Amino acid sequence: MRSIVTWLASVAFAVFFGSASAVPPGPPIEYAGGPMGKVVFDGKIHAGAGLKCPACHTKIFQMKKEVKMTMADLNAGKYCGTCHNGDKAFKTSDDANCAKCHKK
Repeated sequence: MRSIVTWLASVAFAVFFGSASAVPPGPPIEYAGGPMGKVVFDGKIHAGAGLKCPACHTKIFQMKKEVKMTMADLNAGKYCGTCHNGDKAFKTSDDANCAKCHKK
């Protein structure tokens, strides 16, 4: 009986803690994107693809720290280019994909 109560308490704690620590994706973030137009990052799109925040934070991006990215960085596999390499996600260096991030 004691083990069942302990197990139930553990499950209840996990459910409560898991929901309390989950942070939904925030509003889209806009970056200056040069002549191609601003770059819009929408966390909902990434969450819809099954990704959770720890997939990028803090492995690729630090939290609350502005990063200066260039297309050369992305095409070299840095920042967004870590996944957007043509294997995991669309390739940043393919001109057909520019409008997926750049908005005029």
